[in-house]
Amino acid sequence: MDVETETKPITMTDRAAKRVAEILASEPEGSMLRVAVLGGGCSGFQYDFEITTEKGDDDLVLSRDGATILIDAISQQYMPGAVIDFADELIAAAFKIDNPLAKSGCGCGTSFSI
Repeated sequence: MDVETETKPITMTDRAAKRVAEILASEPEGSMLRVAVLGGGCSGFQYDFEITTEKGDDDLVLSRDGATILIDAISQQYMPGAVIDFADELIAAAFKIDNPLAKSGCGCGTSFSI
């Protein structure tokens, strides 16, 4: 990993912010979307999405237009410069993460290798 990649911020697109805000609108007040990187999946690592009301001390907080995404410190190490997006396509609607560290991924779009 190069220094330039390590210092790039994690961001979310307008589409992702809109969809997160829509999801959180039907959840209890103070709810946030947690994005985490876990070991597993068909490529070695996988993204996990969970709605929570608890923020950790080391969480990165991305807020925009009523949407709040949390990313823990360990997961941040696996996704510097990543862009969190939402794609609503004919065959599926899902959050997509464009991660510059990912060397390969699988067809499901939630699993990757470094």
